[in-house]
Amino acid sequence: MLEDYIQGFVDNKKIPGAIIHVQRGEEILFKHSCGGYTAKDGCYRYITEDTIFDVASLTKIIATLPSVLLLLSKGDIALEDPVQKFLPDFRYDSVTVQHLLQHNSGLQADLTPPVQRHENRNILTEVYQSKLGYVTGKAVVYSDLGMILLGEIIQKVSGRSLDRFAEMEIFRPWKMHHTSFNPPMEDLPNIASTEMVDEQYVQGEVHDEKALLLSGVSGSAGLFSDVKDLVLYAKYWLGISDQSVIKSEWMDLCHTLLFQHRGLGFEVWSGIEPVLPCGRRWRVGSFGHTGFTGTSIWLEPKEKLFVVLLTNAVHYGRHTHVRELRQGVHDLVYEMYNSN
Repeated sequence: MLEDYIQGFVDNKKIPGAIIHVQRGEEILFKHSCGGYTAKDGCYRYITEDTIFDVASLTKIIATLPSVLLLLSKGDIALEDPVQKFLPDFRYDSVTVQHLLQHNSGLQADLTPPVQRHENRNILTEVYQSKLGYVTGKAVVYSDLGMILLGEIIQKVSGRSLDRFAEMEIFRPWKMHHTSFNPPMEDLPNIASTEMVDEQYVQGEVHDEKALLLSGVSGSAGLFSDVKDLVLYAKYWLGISDQSVIKSEWMDLCHTLLFQHRGLGFEVWSGIEPVLPCGRRWRVGSFGHTGFTGTSIWLEPKEKLFVVLLTNAVHYGRHTHVRELRQGVHDLVYEMYNSN
């Protein structure tokens, strides 16, 4: 049923292909890959468990969030610290680290005008000088800008760039060996291409324009990863596998310390509007995140159930069917594998 549902999206050219992994505890319930993509050189390649995806905004929870948690757990930063403490060029003294993590800082979703791929703009200066669009702490507006600031805070506090810090302190200890910013050339044959630009598919280079102008490394986007690494990530987050990098109480706080439907970094399903990518049927308290390219990860802590769904939906352009796909997939997972 689940296989047929996803295959239907491929057959109807709503997505080029996908890979999915569903697991509860130690038990793998379902995994499947289908479809493929046209590479930068024009060759067609199939999606497999070795395919590496531009995970887009999953960067926020896979690289930026764990890096911030590690610094929090060491006492190098605190949730209530103002952003200006670390980034004095930022305009507002009322915005804290916690505000950035919960997307209620007052920062708007994106820069205006939106960044184009071949522009020459100073992204950090524009972010520092961005005007608040609403009163800090009064609403949720999902913002790339806040996560870019967190990436800069990580660099200022640790003395290492975000990509280096995440690689050494998070990815290597967690054995996520195929997760990186600016992936090496030898990985190129396994990287799913994203969108066509100037009559050639983007492959191995970040799709997000702001991250591209930040040399491929941003707290908001830029990360590449595969399904195997994201399964490891999910297992650590749910306590299925042990890790000693970040204390479990800090990880638990990310989906229990809530402002509206936002935890620290994650969206958390409250059972009311807005409907999240997991649809309406998952247990209240489940949490996850999505990426614009077509990636998502969703976790349910009570049953230790999770879904990793990866597709390069933007291969066919930016008006994608990925929201429909995600909600349908998660509804089916609930019907097929929910134990209650």
